[in-house]
Amino acid sequence: MKNFTRSLLDRDNLNLVLDNLKLGIIAHTTERIITVFNKEAEKITGYQKKEVLGKDCHNVFNSPFCGTKCSFCNDTPDLFSDTKEYPVTFVTRTGDTRHLEMTVSAIIDNDGLLNGVIASFRDLTESINLSLKTETLSSFNGIIGKDSTMQEIFRQIRDVALYSYPVHVSGETGTGKERVANAIHDISAYGNGAFVPVNCGAIPEGIVESELFGHVKGAFTGAVKERKGRFELAHKGTLFLDEVAELPLKIQVKLLRFLQEGTFEKVGGEKKVSVDVRIISAANKNLKDEVRAGRFREDLYYRLNVIPISLPPLRLRKTDIPLLAAHFLKQAELENNNSVPALADETMNVLLDYDWPGNVRELKNVIQFSVVRCRGKKILPADLPPEISRGEAPLTPAHRFPPDTEAFAAKGKLDAASVKAALTKTGGNKSKAARVLGVGRATLYRFLSNNTDAMEFSRRL
Repeated sequence: MKNFTRSLLDRDNLNLVLDNLKLGIIAHTTERIITVFNKEAEKITGYQKKEVLGKDCHNVFNSPFCGTKCSFCNDTPDLFSDTKEYPVTFVTRTGDTRHLEMTVSAIIDNDGLLNGVIASFRDLTESINLSLKTETLSSFNGIIGKDSTMQEIFRQIRDVALYSYPVHVSGETGTGKERVANAIHDISAYGNGAFVPVNCGAIPEGIVESELFGHVKGAFTGAVKERKGRFELAHKGTLFLDEVAELPLKIQVKLLRFLQEGTFEKVGGEKKVSVDVRIISAANKNLKDEVRAGRFREDLYYRLNVIPISLPPLRLRKTDIPLLAAHFLKQAELENNNSVPALADETMNVLLDYDWPGNVRELKNVIQFSVVRCRGKKILPADLPPEISRGEAPLTPAHRFPPDTEAFAAKGKLDAASVKAALTKTGGNKSKAARVLGVGRATLYRFLSNNTDAMEFSRRL
């Protein structure tokens, strides 16, 4: 009787401690049966303890509490030894969307066996909203940036996630279009479903219809069984159509019909298939230009471009370069379980002066290259890839140049008039002027040293 009383007191004391924490606490067994749910968890989620204890986590919340990060979605739990930390978007009992910071740890018994998990979580919704309002947020669902243009992107992601309308993300290669699509998916009502990315430009034209919409058995030679397409795989989730401008016109018609009716037919099939899918598209081409050229349907453009999000190139938000570089250095440290060198001040100056035609993706590659190459405690300019450390002009697509400067790059030879025009356009910045002219920085300096008139002109700017 004494031990039983002590057991009850210990349990009451534990519940008292948990209920006084300013963190939501939830624990469940390997069968997902909830055993712990404290008062802060009630406050954040809107669910009462008596409603959830003893019940399957997935059933009581109508979906995994941890969203797509759930380790217990399959018959065999996704066993882990380390603590997991990640953001979660949770829809409360009253239908409000809350942004949570989740920490999940395994519960291991004395025999070293997994008994379940315990998760602690904080509600960051108000903090995120305030940071967005004051433009002080440095990251949002894995997207890094403090530049005012990125703050606006964060607000757009937050706002559009509440609706199911199609979103079109535009931006140059490497600006992070898929990451934005993933963020919208994660914090939306579709976040508990699958995120299915499709690179429309990488699928051979002959099989793109089957890849997207699936096929029935016998639809064509080799179709030995019925197959689901990406639309069906994305049911209750998000389908991300990357490089959507590359879709053949025939497939554009079928995509348009789906957006209008919510149904499609598999290749070789006659039965209409209905799926609930959030469509997010992206392109590094200007879809309006593609419409004018007759390569993209105008009616499809308006169906996809309901909510447009335009990502800025890295060269237009260079104040984010130190933040991004620090993030990639930390990432390299975690991935390799080893300390990494820091960036020297002069190296950061080189990074800030570079034009970044490959945008954020290129910066990540440069940081990884430099970490491997560096032999000291600080990454020096010599540790950067040669084209950056030597200040060479990047290989840049013609569409990157403003119309009135394309002629300069096309000439192949420099003359005083084109150099003056480029210097005027770049405010006297010789590195940028060299890129506008399509030559290396050293080539421009040599020209200026041999042309007194152009050199004097540059000094007056």
